[in-house]
Amino acid sequence: MSRTADPTYIPECLISAGLDLFIGQGYNATGIQQITDHAGVPKGSFYNHFAGKEAFAALVVARYADNNEKSWALMMSTAPSGPMDKIRHVFEQMIAYHEHGERLCGCLIGNFAGEIALSSPACRAELLKAQAAWRDRLAELIVQAQAAHAVRADIDATLLSELTWNLWEGALLRMKIEGSIRSLKQSISLILDLFYPPVSEPVAALNK
Repeated sequence: MSRTADPTYIPECLISAGLDLFIGQGYNATGIQQITDHAGVPKGSFYNHFAGKEAFAALVVARYADNNEKSWALMMSTAPSGPMDKIRHVFEQMIAYHEHGERLCGCLIGNFAGEIALSSPACRAELLKAQAAWRDRLAELIVQAQAAHAVRADIDATLLSELTWNLWEGALLRMKIEGSIRSLKQSISLILDLFYPPVSEPVAALNK
């Protein structure tokens, strides 16, 4: 079957192009003409497959989340055996990705949260799912590390994972402003080395 006879070929090209452009320059700065040009397909073909830019962006977010899940699985396949070592490995790999990438663009989830989460219910729903999936993957490792007494157990694993997400996304924003991964290294070092270790006194307020 030729690529033009494959009904998934054009929409896949468009989603791939949209993902690349949205990460690089954001939602508002990316037009449909740019997307179709980047994909190498006629502009009219866009509307044969997608209802509009907003619906298309929601699908791109879903694809980004799928890619993140695959990347996580790959990182786990090369990670050390200990749960805390796995957590450190994940962040080392993610920091290395930004350090060696061609551009410091941050995270599509965080970028879109600032641009269209309030104006697009469809995109917001996909952003929430992507965020929750990231949180749950990390929380699973935190639970394992708590059971091994390698991470503090006085804070719920999901809350600790959410805190880590908040810190990571904030560091990514700083990275984009400063043009440096210093904030990523500094923030992850602080939370893993100073906040994750077990403590003798519980912090009850954080569990409310």
